[in-house]
Amino acid sequence: MNYPAPAWLPSGHLQTIYPALCIRKPSVPFRRERWTSPDDDFIDLDFIDGAPELPCVVLFHGLEGSSDSHYARALMALLQSKNWSGVVVHFRGCSGELNRAPRFYHSGDSQEIGWVLQRLQSEYAIKHPKSNFFACGVSLGGNALLRWLGESQQQAAIVDAACAISAPLDLAAGGASLSSGFNLIYTRMFLQTLKPKCLKKLDQFPGLFDKDAMLQAKNLYDFDNVVTAPLHGYRDTNDYWDRASAKHILEDIRIPTLVLNAQNDPFLPARHLPSKASSQVRLEYPQFGGHVGFAVGGLPGKLDWLPHRIVHFFEGK
Repeated sequence: MNYPAPAWLPSGHLQTIYPALCIRKPSVPFRRERWTSPDDDFIDLDFIDGAPELPCVVLFHGLEGSSDSHYARALMALLQSKNWSGVVVHFRGCSGELNRAPRFYHSGDSQEIGWVLQRLQSEYAIKHPKSNFFACGVSLGGNALLRWLGESQQQAAIVDAACAISAPLDLAAGGASLSSGFNLIYTRMFLQTLKPKCLKKLDQFPGLFDKDAMLQAKNLYDFDNVVTAPLHGYRDTNDYWDRASAKHILEDIRIPTLVLNAQNDPFLPARHLPSKASSQVRLEYPQFGGHVGFAVGGLPGKLDWLPHRIVHFFEGK
């Protein structure tokens, strides 16, 4: 499936921003469940319930995303129209309520991905024993999903196939890209929601990290150095961005996996897109699409192409 970029969206920035902010999102009636995590925290999952004999797709969202993100709504609406089941897994603190533990979430959160998928698959298999079980990750969620797939290797076969969309496969290259020029607009957007969460986390756990340094962070490198890296077992930003990057484990993946990144994605320059992966991985790098954009049609545009590309890949497995 080739992506037909609209002539009226001529750049990677427009192809990123316009779909996220300007195209109407479909309405999806979710059913929410709250699960207790192994460390006595919680996560919230939003479900759509399909036919027992049809597949289930689990979605892990991007940085500061949720089931309300444009890509989540678009995919879940398509699944609902096909009577498939779907689940949007909220990373900790992203469902509208601050989590309880002294941690958040991050691009290498493969352990979190693993326990969620294992529980979902075991529960789904009881109710839908003959149905396929698929996983999809977007941006940060895509990188974390790929990390789990590569680290788990054959044990990841609880999932029949997977997709990673606009994943920051090289976190250092992506972080550098988001730290200069027009791309700072994305960094400021993320920090506008991350910093208030951090202040609330400090109310829960005084002294957990340096408040002044966090507030002074002007880019993701500085923020990750103060908050993300030390809270999640990394030495510093450089250690986090290196060890958590999915590019290192693409050759270790053992289940059918689609890695879809636009070459004009402002979050990761095309020259940093990996060229090698295992035989089970399809590297698909369309020329256009932006970051989780892929709008199609005439004005005002539609969000149809990306969810159809994901489902088309799963239907072939």
